[in-house]
Amino acid sequence: MVNTIAELLIRYKAIEFGEFTLASGKKSPYYIDVKSAVTNPDLLFAIASTIAQTHTFDVVAGVAVGGVPLAVATAIVTRKPYAIIRAAEKSHGKKEVIIGNVRGTDVLLVEDVTTSGGSALYGINSLRIAGAQASRVVTVVDREQGAEEMLRQQGVQLLPLVKVSEILQS
Repeated sequence: MVNTIAELLIRYKAIEFGEFTLASGKKSPYYIDVKSAVTNPDLLFAIASTIAQTHTFDVVAGVAVGGVPLAVATAIVTRKPYAIIRAAEKSHGKKEVIIGNVRGTDVLLVEDVTTSGGSALYGINSLRIAGAQASRVVTVVDREQGAEEMLRQQGVQLLPLVKVSEILQS
């Protein structure tokens, strides 16, 4: 079966080869740049539509920066609310980590890329602290480097649209 999202990621040059240090600190011979690729509306719409067709939720949320456009686009496609999870608590204003109302709702967290799962777990924990039911993460690309197992140990299901092995085989 051909993965349309994988094909689009390749078409819009979401993968680059070279020497890269990832957010997790690990070194990699390739970089998955979903953030830049989703600036193309065709890819962003395809991702949001796929999420909308395959998952149910009350609110969709994304961790800044990579998850935000995915959450917004999915919210527009589904006509459901979205929330933004800040990378850190603000020191001024309301000092809230989450922008949007998630209390008492079933929240689907969306991520651009997962490697170790640290960012996804931060998002899930932030949502849970805010009173949301959060146990699922949809990631555009799972680098297959431990995120699925680490999240499973925390009672969280990782649901990749594409596994990096699918992209590398192409």
